Amino acid sequence: MKTGLDRLFEHIDELRNKVVGVCCNHTAINQDGDHLLDLLANHQISVRRIFGPEHGIDATAQDMISVDEAGYEVSTETVSLYGETEESLHPKPETLEDLDVLLFDIQDIGSRYYTYQASLGYIMAVAAKTNTEIWVLDRPNPINGVDVQGNIVHKGYESFVSAYPLPTRHGMTMGELGLYFKRFCGLDCSLRIWEMDSWDRSQFFDETGLPWIYPSPNMPMVETAIIYPGMCLIEGTNISEGRGTTLPFHLFGAPWINKQDLVDLIRIIAKENDLQGCLFRAATFEPRFQKHDGEVCHGIQIVVTDRTQLDPLLLGIVCLEALYKENTERFEWRTETYEYVDDPIAIDLLFGCKEIREGLERGVSSRQLLLQMNAELDGFLEQRATCLLY
Repeated sequence: MKTGLDRLFEHIDELRNKVVGVCCNHTAINQDGDHLLDLLANHQISVRRIFGPEHGIDATAQDMISVDEAGYEVSTETVSLYGETEESLHPKPETLEDLDVLLFDIQDIGSRYYTYQASLGYIMAVAAKTNTEIWVLDRPNPINGVDVQGNIVHKGYESFVSAYPLPTRHGMTMGELGLYFKRFCGLDCSLRIWEMDSWDRSQFFDETGLPWIYPSPNMPMVETAIIYPGMCLIEGTNISEGRGTTLPFHLFGAPWINKQDLVDLIRIIAKENDLQGCLFRAATFEPRFQKHDGEVCHGIQIVVTDRTQLDPLLLGIVCLEALYKENTERFEWRTETYEYVDDPIAIDLLFGCKEIREGLERGVSSRQLLLQMNAELDGFLEQRATCLLY
C-alpha cells in the first residue's frame, strides 16, 4: 500500500512554484524510512516554515511538556504548536498567511484524546482566514478504521484532548477527520486529502506492511495504541499510567495499592462486565516520569490476549471501577491543571462530560456506563459515513 506521502511524491511537481509550510513530526516517513523534510529537500522543494505538534518535531518531549522548536537541526524557521500557554496551540495568522500550501503529515492513533487531530483542526481554523491550502498526507488508523466507540464531547467540556464533537474512538484517518472538521465543525478552509492507495480499513497497523514509528514517547507499540482509548483515562486520576516505564498504559498503579487485592477485584469486575481479550497480572514497577516518579508502585499489568475481542474503552472503565473500589480513601480524581484547563477536571475532559465519572461514583457498572456512552453515537455515525474515503 501507499501512504499519502508516497502519493504526493508521485506528483511532486504540483508543489513547484508554491510557498510551502509543513506540520509534521518524525512519523512523516516513506516506506524506506526517509523523512518528508528530507524528501522535499532532495526534490528542491523549499520549505518556508515548519510547525511542530505536541512532543515536538522529533517527539522527544514528554507528556504536557512545552516545546521550543529552536533546536531542530534545520535552518528553516520552526513554530511550536505546544508552548507554555493555551494560545500557543493555535498558529498565529501571520505564520500561515504567507504560505500557499501547508503539508500536514502526522501518524494518528485513532483516539479523541490524542492531540494531533486537534492540531489539524486548529490549523484549519486559521487557514480558513488566511486562504492557505491544507494538504493532508493520509495514513492508516492503526487500531482499524471500522470500530467506533464512546460518547460525543458535551458542550463546556472542550479542550485540547476533546477539541471537536468526536467519540472516544472515531474509526477515521487524519484525512477523513479533516473532511469531518470542514463539513461539520465549520472549519471551511481549502482542503486537499492525498489519499492512501490499497488501505483496508479493517486492518491493524502491523497488517499494512508499513513501518511503525512511535508517534509519541509513550506510544511504543501498536498494542499500546489498541488499549489507549480506555487506558488513557487513568491520566484523570492520581494513579500512575506507567509513563516512564517500557510499558506505558499497560502498567498502572500507585505506592499504596495492594496489588493482589486489586488483581483479584479487577478480575471479578472484568468477568461481571464480560470483558474479553485480555488478562491482568499483579505487577510492581517504578515510573521515571510524572506521577510517583522514582517511587515503587504496585498495581496491574494488562496483557492483550486477543485484540479482535478486546473492547478497549470497556477495559479502561473496568480499571477505573476497580481502582475506585479498591481504596476509596487514597484514590482521587486528578484536580491539577490538565492540558491548560483547571475546570472541568481531567477525567471529565477525557470523558467529554461529567456523567460517566458520576456514574462510577454511584456504583453504576462499567458495561452500563459504556452503553450510556455509545448511545450518543447515532448522529455522529451518519456524519462520519459521508467523510469516509476508503
